[in-house]
Amino acid sequence: MNPIVLSSNRPADRFYRGGAALSAFRGESASPAREPEDWVASTTTVRGEESLGLSTLPDGRVLRDAIQEDPTGWLGDAHARRWGADVRLLVKLLDAGQRLPVHAHPHDDFAASHLGRAHGKAEAWYILEGGPVHIGLREEVSQDVLADLVSRQDVDALLGLLHEIPVQPGDVVWVPAGELHAIGAGVVLLELQQPEDLSILLEWEGFAIDGPGEGHLGLGFDLALTAVTTTARSAADMGVLVHAAPPSGSVLPRAAEEYFRLERLPVHGAAVIEPGFSVVVVVRGVADLDGVALAAGSTVLVPAAAGRMQVSGDAELLIARPPAP
Repeated sequence: MNPIVLSSNRPADRFYRGGAALSAFRGESASPAREPEDWVASTTTVRGEESLGLSTLPDGRVLRDAIQEDPTGWLGDAHARRWGADVRLLVKLLDAGQRLPVHAHPHDDFAASHLGRAHGKAEAWYILEGGPVHIGLREEVSQDVLADLVSRQDVDALLGLLHEIPVQPGDVVWVPAGELHAIGAGVVLLELQQPEDLSILLEWEGFAIDGPGEGHLGLGFDLALTAVTTTARSAADMGVLVHAAPPSGSVLPRAAEEYFRLERLPVHGAAVIEPGFSVVVVVRGVADLDGVALAAGSTVLVPAAAGRMQVSGDAELLIARPPAP
């Protein structure tokens, strides 16, 4: 099993604008106005869809099916023994052509109890192009207050509840499940998340979505808002949630590694990618991965059975992995 260079996998007609910056990053022609996400090596579908969002391999197989047929070869023996064919990871490239709505994602227990899903949706971002992000409450707020702001669609007040932080390339943002957040216009990022498409929307004006009908995951807002964190985030907390990545090695806080891992690998001559299922993104320069030439914007799926990989060139790679088994 060898590394596989992946083409874009961009679900059409998402509810927010974006996509031009992704096309530029990937070296592709211009895209429609609502293709702001590239679902990389995805075994996850868009919520409510049978196949939209799933990645297809160059040989025509659906990646999810291929992994189900050989979880050990793709994911490694230890991972397959513990979790079977559950990859436990979804990687996206995301281009916020407009500010995203204030929203949150449910945690594992809530998703299992109320939605019958195997995972919640914790996530983390590696910033490729900067701008503002909104995350974490500045002060504690009650669910009744949130419900009132949602019902009145008081967007200024909702945004005002959150810390607004400027981010730049190389910054990392950790978004625990339940945390309110919104990505600002112009931000481009690599996102690691649990493999679900579950969002609780607190605003929807100006977005192509039926917020009153879809924003609560079919649960009603009274229940859905119980999954939202309502405690304030201190300055120390924010330093954990938003920080500059180290020059190399693991970039995520320890709490995130329960869900996924991300390594920053600068290449100046030669380097090694250790064995294990991974998604590799070339964010700068040109690299050679075991004889495969990769330009900036390339995305590569590495099966566990590929073993230890040699990489050379002058480049920077990001290596996304599931949690350690």
